[in-house]
Amino acid sequence: MAVYTEVSFDEAAAFLRSLNLGQLQSIKGAAGGIENTNYFVDTDQGQYVLTLFERLSFEQLPFYLHLMKHLATCGIPVPDPVADAKGNILHRLKTKPAAVVNKLRGHHELAPTLAHCAGVGAMLARMHLAGLDYPRQQPNLRGLNWWNETTPVVLPHLTPEQRSLILGELAYQNHIAESPAYRSLPRGPIHADLFRDNVMFENGQLTGFFDFYFAGCDSFLFDIAVCLNDWCIELESGTQDNARADAFMAAYQSVRPLTAQERTLLPALQRAGALRFWISRLWDFHLPRDAAVLKAHDPGHFERVLRQRLAHPYSL
Repeated sequence: MAVYTEVSFDEAAAFLRSLNLGQLQSIKGAAGGIENTNYFVDTDQGQYVLTLFERLSFEQLPFYLHLMKHLATCGIPVPDPVADAKGNILHRLKTKPAAVVNKLRGHHELAPTLAHCAGVGAMLARMHLAGLDYPRQQPNLRGLNWWNETTPVVLPHLTPEQRSLILGELAYQNHIAESPAYRSLPRGPIHADLFRDNVMFENGQLTGFFDFYFAGCDSFLFDIAVCLNDWCIELESGTQDNARADAFMAAYQSVRPLTAQERTLLPALQRAGALRFWISRLWDFHLPRDAAVLKAHDPGHFERVLRQRLAHPYSL
């Protein structure tokens, strides 16, 4: 979350009234994240999140919004987009695509325990199964093709050692993607960005996944790998906490057991997850966009995670 497009109190109030959400009481720009403009808005009817999309187009957004609506209908705790009188859930505000969703209860668990990791693992598996009959298709826009396009852009900002690491890993991931085992991986809609700050808990219970705007159709294993690389590591060093990883995976597999190919490729996909976020953080850090509220992430974090996954691969 960030603020690139300023929305005044009066503009937001009129927009929310048009959605029959009552009278606006407060509006506050959200500083977390870096992709879209987000405001927390409170009305006399409830608490919501107003998002103006800065990169995603009107043509791309129905995939994400209807995915959330589909998952919510299936009982997965995710933000449910608000429809207008005609049933539309994609809106326009200040010439930008916009959406409003209910604000989830609870708070982030930035120091997760085994129980938190198990809760995320089980719910992720439920989400994957619930998405199997989602009819819309859209690729993971931050997948391998994007890594191949973006790596040359960030290379001038790297040391020779970093360039060697990123190019070597990129070549490895292109090789893995061509393998029959990779092509046979179970696939469907994935979150692709399910970090600690995209999950809410209340009284120890998971109350929701949110921020689906990196979602796409990809391997479920990539989603798992992204989670393991955040929920089950020591943040300072990038070292994996195998106890948390085991708890996460046991809970996930209690709902959807992994295939033999998934078990084999888990270490490779953890490397892929680390590479993806290293590249994107390098891009955002060295080629930033102007924003009224913006907090850039440290790209060195996922360089450390990648080095740890290379040195200490995890296997079930």
